[in-house]
Amino acid sequence: MDFSAPIVIENSRVRLRPLELSDFEALKAVAFDAELWKYTLTRGDDAVSLAAYIRQAVEDRQQGRRYPFAIIDRETGELAGSTSYYNDVEADQRLSIGYTWVGTKFQRSGLNRACKHLLLSHAFCQLRYERVELETDSRNHKSRTAMARMGATEEGTLRSHRITQGGIRRDTVIFSIIRSEWSGLRQTVFQEYEARG
Repeated sequence: MDFSAPIVIENSRVRLRPLELSDFEALKAVAFDAELWKYTLTRGDDAVSLAAYIRQAVEDRQQGRRYPFAIIDRETGELAGSTSYYNDVEADQRLSIGYTWVGTKFQRSGLNRACKHLLLSHAFCQLRYERVELETDSRNHKSRTAMARMGATEEGTLRSHRITQGGIRRDTVIFSIIRSEWSGLRQTVFQEYEARG
C-alpha cells in the first residue's frame, strides 16, 4: 500500500479521507466522551490527548506504519471519528483494520458498518490482498459482537498481548476475513452499500 497516496473512498453512507492535523477542531465535538476510549490503547477524550492521538496517527502514516482516515457522515457532513489500516504486510497480502472510534451520536446508525465495507472492499478489490485482520480487547464485548455480525471469523485470543491504558496488559481477540469470503459478504452483510454505493 502506498502510504503517501491520498486515499479517498466513499459509499452511500460514509466518506473516508486521510486524517489531518486540521481535523482536531471538528473531532473535538465527538471525541470528548470517556466511554468511547474505554478499551482503546490510548485516549482522546480531552484536548491534550486528542491532539496527541491525531499527531501520532499522522506521524504513523508518514512512517508507513498506519494509514488513518477521517470518517465523514455523508448524511450530515460531520466528522464522526476515525479508523485506520495498519500492520500492512504487502509480501503476505494482508493488513489490519482498527483504531476505529465513532462519536456516540453516530453509533448504531450503520456508519461503522459502512466504514468497514469501504475498507474491506478497498483491501480486497483495489489492493488485491488476501486477508484482513481485526483485533479488539477481549473485554470489549460490543466490538467482538459487531465483528462477528459482519461475518468476520474469530480465530483466537492472544494472551497478555498488548499494553493498554494504565499499563495493563490486555488479551487481544483476533478476527479475520479472507478473500474467498468477501464475495458472499458483499451480497449479504454489505448488500445495501454494494447496491447504492
